[in-house]
Amino acid sequence: MTARNATNNSTSHRPILFVPRSVGLDVLTILLVALLTLCGCSKSGSPAPPNEPNDSEQAEPNESKVAPTAAAQGDASSETITTETSLFDGKTLGKWKITEFGGQGEVVVKDGAIHMDIGQDLTGITWTGPLIRMDYEITLDAMRTKGSDFFCGLTFPFGDKPCSLILGGWGGSLCGISNIDYYDAANNETTRMISFENNKWYHVRLRITPDKIEAWLDDEVLVNVNVKGRRIDIRAEVDLSQPLGIATWQTAGAVRNIIIKPVTGGPALSDEPSF
Repeated sequence: MTARNATNNSTSHRPILFVPRSVGLDVLTILLVALLTLCGCSKSGSPAPPNEPNDSEQAEPNESKVAPTAAAQGDASSETITTETSLFDGKTLGKWKITEFGGQGEVVVKDGAIHMDIGQDLTGITWTGPLIRMDYEITLDAMRTKGSDFFCGLTFPFGDKPCSLILGGWGGSLCGISNIDYYDAANNETTRMISFENNKWYHVRLRITPDKIEAWLDDEVLVNVNVKGRRIDIRAEVDLSQPLGIATWQTAGAVRNIIIKPVTGGPALSDEPSF
């Protein structure tokens, strides 16, 4: 290899700008400026690294960011109940409204009770008056008149979260709380199987405190679950029952004697499971 060839090989990977001698310095300057401009544009147009977090829109852990719908917000009064209060006078719906599930059955007041006919799939009522969201009890009487699924899906507030007590679901006998840690009444530790009779009144008592959800059926313990630090929510089907509502699923049912009152002193039962 000659010395000339060695020199050419050592510089073969360097970019060389050939400028004819006839081109003046002004043209050379323009070409250099254009080249530098193109390099700068290439760098500024590079995409940001993938999966770059947006701190202003990060959701809380285990909380999906879903914009609330008008149905989820409800139109309940901002007033708070401070004493034992009847939510039904036995004569009119009062501050209850028929829940617009779509396909709902007829809702009427007769014989001192609110009757909800069979729907496709849900029929129900939603409370629009004052509320208590923690440290309270709800009591009511509930009855299945026709059908074979839940006749009382009681959706209630647990602080700023919704939750439901289900009576007689999944074929007519399943009871429990929906949902705890994303699991509904058929798939968590509150699941109970109870044989219900049609046209028979059952007395329901539900107690909500910060660490526990408790429920009784005819004064027998139905639910006794510690929920401290756990995820509480509802099944999507009953979103429209928020913040407080009662619904049936492909079943006719009735409710009466609906009373809510504040409670103090923590849970009524011990932490030992009742079943």
